[in-house]
Amino acid sequence: MRTVTTSSHSQQDAPLRAALRYGIAGLIALVVVSCVLATVFAGLHGLWGALIGSAIGGFFILTTAALVLFSAKLESGIQGMVMLGSWVGKLLVVLVVVAILKHFEFYSRMSLFLTVIGALLIVLGAETYGVLSQRVPVITPPDEASGKDRSNL
Repeated sequence: MRTVTTSSHSQQDAPLRAALRYGIAGLIALVVVSCVLATVFAGLHGLWGALIGSAIGGFFILTTAALVLFSAKLESGIQGMVMLGSWVGKLLVVLVVVAILKHFEFYSRMSLFLTVIGALLIVLGAETYGVLSQRVPVITPPDEASGKDRSNL
């Protein structure tokens, strides 16, 4: 029986890295498409709305993927605290940015709204595809590979 061991975490982190790569690619595509469409429909105000919406949506989602990747080596309790703290921090940052932007008129609010929603959907979808498209080796320890039926346990 052959046991597979890896000295680096590159194979273990491959799905998370792929999620981050695909998420960034999805965000770049969204920025291009939303900026063009928003500019066509709302002019310069639409362009600003699309850029700000891409920044808000991309920041919120990609920060989560990056933190999961970088905290993967921590204990699960600490990792949970990092994720909860980052979620609260991101929510506060987004609320402050939106509260500040509320006082300005240089952007299209509809473009911003639609781009944020698009960023959430496209980047999450791209990250999900990145995780699901990776092949991760599964290793069964020798004591469980004996062929016993454990379905009734």
